[in-house]
Amino acid sequence: MMYIIFGLIAYLLGSIPSALLVGKIGYNLDVREHGSGNLGATNTFRTLGVKAGLIVTIADILKGTLAAALPVLFATSAEPLIIGIFAVLGHTYPIFAKFKGGKAVATSGGVVLAVSPLLFAIMIFSFLIILKISKYVSLSSMITGIVAVISSVFLQHIGLIIITSVLTLFVIYRHWTNIKRIINKTEPKITWM
Repeated sequence: MMYIIFGLIAYLLGSIPSALLVGKIGYNLDVREHGSGNLGATNTFRTLGVKAGLIVTIADILKGTLAAALPVLFATSAEPLIIGIFAVLGHTYPIFAKFKGGKAVATSGGVVLAVSPLLFAIMIFSFLIILKISKYVSLSSMITGIVAVISSVFLQHIGLIIITSVLTLFVIYRHWTNIKRIINKTEPKITWM
């Protein structure tokens, strides 16, 4: 029963469309009508700039962290990583934004942060290094997921191994069109790093 309750709360937390709220409240603009049309941090960076992008990134991360922390906050035996997955699903398929959301990267990172700040730090470092080299946010996100899985093995945390594997596969699935554009050399590169 508690998995259903926490799962629902986590899904609703994940469904909060940070990019949409920041765009409409702060800029009177719907980010879904600009750039890639995606409700994620990358499109916010491209559409509204660094400040808005950072706000959305932090908000999307914290959605995952708070969701995964629910079992701990309420002192239950529910597995935080499993509850966190519901926030990722909420972010990707948000009930508050017609089930069209982001690509699961920041919120997935937030779930990891709740359980292993060390692994989260490794992921941030990896993402920034790969982004600096490749200039592709999508590629950096996918490779960072793979780094998270490998790091989880070294950390010998079976829960993280399983969940990071599932989330990484999901992130790669969500980036399928980006993969095609990278292959075709039509994927946009960042210019701010």
